[in-house]
Amino acid sequence: MKEINILILSAGRRVELINCFKEAARKLNIKSNIIAGDCSDTAPALYFADKTCELPRINEPNYIDSIIEACNKENVSLVVPTIDTDLLLLSENKSLMEQATGAKILISDEAVIRICRDKINTQKFLEEHNFGVPKMHSVEEAQKSNLEFPLFIKPKSGSSSINTFKVNNAKELATYLSLVDEPIIQDFMEGEEYTVDVFLDFDSNIITSVPRLRLATRSGEIAKGRIVKDKDIMDNVASLLNILKPVGHITVQLMKTQNGIQYIEVNPRFGGGAPMSIQSGADSCVNLYRLLMGEELSYNENYRENLTFLRFDSSICLDENGELVK
Repeated sequence: MKEINILILSAGRRVELINCFKEAARKLNIKSNIIAGDCSDTAPALYFADKTCELPRINEPNYIDSIIEACNKENVSLVVPTIDTDLLLLSENKSLMEQATGAKILISDEAVIRICRDKINTQKFLEEHNFGVPKMHSVEEAQKSNLEFPLFIKPKSGSSSINTFKVNNAKELATYLSLVDEPIIQDFMEGEEYTVDVFLDFDSNIITSVPRLRLATRSGEIAKGRIVKDKDIMDNVASLLNILKPVGHITVQLMKTQNGIQYIEVNPRFGGGAPMSIQSGADSCVNLYRLLMGEELSYNENYRENLTFLRFDSSICLDENGELVK
């Protein structure tokens, strides 16, 4: 069996994801190197990977060429993005990169990425296909006194809940409008918030769907979560993704409100909390290896529910030479 090497882009703090891929290779008895790529030589994930490669920053002109070079040097079979700012550039260059390397790029089509990365496009897509979404207001509408508060404001292309605010009154609205670039203003949603990890094969067939109740968050990422097999959520998300047709591991955020299921956003990549779903049995890393080996996968719900995950920080130590102290 040939070696199946995986390149994780912008590896940063994705230690859990690195370890999930390593464990998946061990389970399947596959020879595989997990290669962590990052622009910083102090990214923690580098010290947990089998190999590392230094990549330029995403906005540098040689970024794509550097990934191609790394893929060819390390005989990479799959390239996995992990941050939002990568996605559009990778989707635009997907065919070029795959032809130049023979590796699969785990990225949805450019049209899908343009819907997901621009929250106005996401809103329009959801409305056009009759999925629940809080009503969106123009800045002019929101500044009128006849709109009911609270509202919610967020940037059009933001991530990690940066510059997202609940708006309680007109004074707060004026303040937040001065802080948020290209703002989107919506009705404020109240209810239980869920993240749904969905894995789709390279033909956009859904293989697993795992709702996680968000019990606590930090900096926009889940800190505590519970796996729940909520069929209403799973069926609704399946209907959405069968129209959108992304590929790979997708992270869907939504709320169950008194008005039903309402969507927050769709992130077409591994989310920070993905290892929760992977450890519950919906193993996207194992699935990816199997797809790369030419296997056909079918939909299943073979994961444990009612598991509660509590995430925490850890640290590693480097000596004066930048070597890991064990």
